[in-house]
Amino acid sequence: MSLPTGVYRADQVGSLLRPKGLLEAREQAAEGKLSREQLREVEDKYVTYVVNKQLETGLRAITDGEFRRTWFHVDFLRHLAGVELRGTMQSTNVSVGGTMPPRLVVVDKIGHPKPIQVDDLKYLDSQIAANGVKATAKVCIPSPTMVHFRNTRETIDEKAYPTLEPFFEDLARVYQEELDDLYKAGCRFVQLDDTNFAYLCDSKMRSEAEQRHGDANALTRQYAALVNAAISKRPADMTIGVHLCRGNHRSQWFAQGGYEPVAEVLFNDLNVDAYFLEFDDARSGDFSPLRFLPEHKVVVLGVMTSKKPDLEDKAEVIKRLNEAASFCPKGLKQLCLSHQCGFSSTSEGNDLTEEEQWAKLKLMVDIAKEVWGEDLSI
Repeated sequence: MSLPTGVYRADQVGSLLRPKGLLEAREQAAEGKLSREQLREVEDKYVTYVVNKQLETGLRAITDGEFRRTWFHVDFLRHLAGVELRGTMQSTNVSVGGTMPPRLVVVDKIGHPKPIQVDDLKYLDSQIAANGVKATAKVCIPSPTMVHFRNTRETIDEKAYPTLEPFFEDLARVYQEELDDLYKAGCRFVQLDDTNFAYLCDSKMRSEAEQRHGDANALTRQYAALVNAAISKRPADMTIGVHLCRGNHRSQWFAQGGYEPVAEVLFNDLNVDAYFLEFDDARSGDFSPLRFLPEHKVVVLGVMTSKKPDLEDKAEVIKRLNEAASFCPKGLKQLCLSHQCGFSSTSEGNDLTEEEQWAKLKLMVDIAKEVWGEDLSI
């Protein structure tokens, strides 16, 4: 089988460690010492740098490293009309340093007043083109479920949404509009970053979700329907992937539990082309949920870790790939290789150096070529 457009045998989730100069510039901008335009110039410089590094390393799914964001989700969702940041969220697990993500609440009808990622995509595309290398610009945006999961009836305005059905319809619509804008700008691969399908695999988080939203099995199906509606108008030549994450802040995780509670819905009801799944340690469970994978879909298997600096043992990675393949209808043909998550889901980044990050990515490319051959696009 051929891989979907924009998916490669050696792939990545998307975020990369922010260089010191970029972090300093973003801090200066937050303090009012740099204008938005001046910050954009600095960001452009570092995006150019990180595109070149990715291509040099052998990657062909190319991102901007999420260098223009502080949080993987907030910096997208705050641009939706009707969504505001208010306070911080509580969690079942306290972050390193006590950092907690902002809470997103719905205060009015949700809208999409203008494209959110198009300008970033255009710059990313220009830098890939400048290299003259055949590669795909990969756009990562948070899943629409991120607007609902942590909220309650009290944090979704009842005047705007007396019932939740119109809320989900509006949420799907704004994603349809953003995907349409991205497609018209040349985008052919979008990844939805979703913590919530994975959080529903954690027994404690699942129980807490039921207190907010009712039956967890019904919620899983509702989220699949939401994502399906959000991507329902995409053109046939736009690939959609989904990444499931159990938390990735400064090398710390927040949830644990195998995919079994959501696997059947995830693989058979969710109308995406590719799954980027965590499998870097025991907290993600075994590979048996892959038995639900249909023949026409692929899994980018996150058996390497972005949380630790140590280089993986090549033979062990290949062994695990083969173990996973035994559950897939078409074996290794349906698998690709990546790290379980990005290296910097928030601006602080995980506990390793940039040099260690690039070494890990280069090792991943080398392993993929040994397993699938030199052409990582087939």
